[in-house]
Formats: sequence, C-alpha cells, structure tokens
Amino acid sequence: MKLANEAEEKKQPEQQPEEPKETTAEFIASIASVLVIGLFIITFCMQAFEIPTPSMVGTLLIGDHVFVDRVRLAPKSSWIDRLVPYRDPKRGDIVVFVSPAEPGLFVVKRVIGVPGDRIHLIGGTVYVNGQAQNEPYAIHSEPTQRSAYKENFPNVPPTADDRLYDRWELHMTEFIQGEDLVVPPGNYFGMGDNRDVSYDSRYWGFIPRENVVGRPMFIYWSFQTPGDEYMRTSLGDRVGFFFHILTHFFNETRWSRMLHVVR
Repeated sequence: MKLANEAEEKKQPEQQPEEPKETTAEFIASIASVLVIGLFIITFCMQAFEIPTPSMVGTLLIGDHVFVDRVRLAPKSSWIDRLVPYRDPKRGDIVVFVSPAEPGLFVVKRVIGVPGDRIHLIGGTVYVNGQAQNEPYAIHSEPTQRSAYKENFPNVPPTADDRLYDRWELHMTEFIQGEDLVVPPGNYFGMGDNRDVSYDSRYWGFIPRENVVGRPMFIYWSFQTPGDEYMRTSLGDRVGFFFHILTHFFNETRWSRMLHVVR
C-alpha cells in the first residue's frame, strides 16, 4: 500500500507558484503614469483640433478632427535644438495659429509667403516674388462671393463694407511696395485653400511667428457637421449635437478620411 501511494504521489502534477497579484497602490501608480505620459504628449507634443469652417475645403472639411504636431514648428529652445528638429514654417505648410484678429481663436491656413516675400494676386492667381504659383490645392467654390479685392490683392483696396476693413487700414498699407505686399520679418502670409470664402491675411494681416501653434498631421476622425455648428454655443445646442453624434455615428462618419495625412 505504501508503494502504491508513493506512485500516485509521483503522478500528481507539480503545483505552479502563484504569481503575485498587483496591489491597489501599484494599479493606481500604473494608471497615473499613463495619464502623466498622455498629458505630456497632449500638452507639449500634439493637440486635437476640429475644423469648424469651410475656408480650407478642398484639403480639410468641416467636421474633420486632426492631430496637430506642436513640436516641429515650435519656437526654438537653445538647450534642446540638437535633439528636436525645429524649423520655421515654409511656403505650402498648413499651420494652426492663434488669430491676430481674434485672440483666443485658433485658425488653420496655408502659408503662402515667408519673411521677405513679395506677394500680389492678379485675377485670383497668386504671384510670389514675381512668379505665378501653381496651386493644385486652391479651389473657388463660391463664384458669387468673388470680389475685385480678393482677386487682385493688394492693388484693389477693400471697401468700407468689407469685413475687417479696419485691420487692413491699420496693419497692411505700410507694407505695400509698388504692386506687392512685402512680408515683414517674423511674420507669414496665409490664405485658405477655399479662396472665395476664406478670410485670411488679405483681410486681417500677417501671422506672427509667435502665434504659430503647429501643423496638422492627420485626420483621426471626420464627421458630417453643419457649416454653422461652430456658432451654436448654447448648452442646449451642444447637448443636442452630442446626441446627434451618438445616434448617427456610423452613417455620418466619413470613414474614407480616417487617418488621412494632411498636405
């Protein structure tokens, strides 16, 4: 009997040592570390923005949600310049910046001119330093809104009825040389790709370098959104549109634009 019992004991599988369970303190610490990393990325590296207006239609649609790279175009920091590939905005870059006309409002436009560039438009064609620009991204979606001022900037002055006329008088006239507007140091000239409806540097002036937040990288979500939704700021409107998103998420999401790189 003793031998039989010894044989049975040999057949029994060895018990694996139990893995130590994560304590509550360790769980909280791991969650906190994830939150800290996420907060750091959102604060210093990238930020989410929604496109509210049609000024960049052709490239960005109303309701596109984009991640913006806040590092590449950030102001240079001398001690870390060798580690981070900082650079200034270039012609053709799409940039997000704080509006010089409405502080606190974030705007997205395409850089058309950099410091020192001489810019004018003839019949809607952009000339930079005397050269007509090939702009395959530019569209004219509202022919009825085309004007001599927009199409022949800056040689046809705005009228007193034009939006932001006062800013033109205060901030633009001193930089006109001949038929050109000359971009001053530390500033950029930006325009929307949807030229007929874009209020841009033709109206409110230059983009100061310090106002540049970053450049859109890609669209992480796109939802069909009314053009006037950004003006509906009441609590009731916001709650109503939130429930609209919940009930129409699948059929009104523009799935083909997901992860679309912004250029």
